[in-house]
Amino acid sequence: AAPRDAEIQKDVQTYYGQVLKRSADLQTNACVTTARPVPKHIREALQNVHEEVALRYYGCGLVIPEHLENCWILDLGSGSGRDCYVLSQLVGEKGRVTGIDMTKGQVEVAEKYLDYHMEKYGFQTSNVTFIHGYIEKLGEAGIKNESHDIVVSNCVINLVPDKQQVLQEAYRVLKHGGELYFSDVYTSLELPEEIRTHKVLWGECLGGALYWKELAVLAQKIGFCPPRLVTANLITIQNKELERVIGDCRFVSATFRLFKHSKTGPTKRCQVIYNGGITGHEKELMFDANFTFKDIITDPFKVAEESDSMKSRCVPDAAGGCCGTKKSC
Repeated sequence: AAPRDAEIQKDVQTYYGQVLKRSADLQTNACVTTARPVPKHIREALQNVHEEVALRYYGCGLVIPEHLENCWILDLGSGSGRDCYVLSQLVGEKGRVTGIDMTKGQVEVAEKYLDYHMEKYGFQTSNVTFIHGYIEKLGEAGIKNESHDIVVSNCVINLVPDKQQVLQEAYRVLKHGGELYFSDVYTSLELPEEIRTHKVLWGECLGGALYWKELAVLAQKIGFCPPRLVTANLITIQNKELERVIGDCRFVSATFRLFKHSKTGPTKRCQVIYNGGITGHEKELMFDANFTFKDIITDPFKVAEESDSMKSRCVPDAAGGCCGTKKSC
């Protein structure tokens, strides 16, 4: 690593290994879970996580995609292991979850509760492994090509100077058709040097935040499909001194999906129908912020009521249609 990159790594390790003892020690709300409703089965899984593991959680979103049974999942920057232990319940005993983190103290906390969670879930053997290593160097950690169905990451990629290398490694270890499902922090502007060199802002996930438009550029360069935004939440600063340094820059915590093409490559446009049946998404499946698939079994009375309601509100005018000439409708 370059001298400055090595210094950033050391500062981040110190911040998460020594300065922060629990999530309440943070000085911004960057590390808060999305306000999006959490399905019941995930809420129950979260309640099964040991208290110490949960207290040292510093994520900024919910990185749990749908239909995880028997999947092999890799968590980049797994910290105290909260997301890994939630995912381990959802993949089941035949699935596998691996977490990798560069902060030794966090890995030690996660490993301390391997047996606790195995017994809590009624598994015969643990389906979770934790590795002390760097998420931009997965090869050194022994993670093989095309070995995982899903890669997740929760507010960690911003802490790494070389973000392209992190995304490149995630792409390498994903199977064809797999996805990177991750939450991270993004900025509205190109960050000035004062912010990019501020130790506390780096630790708070702001100093290394990616300009939001850069994600699409990196994804295309590496070979991913275009990013799909799932959720986004504005970050507020709870420290006057940090507010002064940040100035006009705004930050959001956002969850994106990046898919790796199947071996046959991109296919032609097609119609997709959701047949229902996925746990926690029986009636509808939210694919991203723009697309939600409804169960194909539709209540005819509900449709009729909605249709009548629309007719009463929408009376065509001379301009043609209920929106007139407005183009934003």
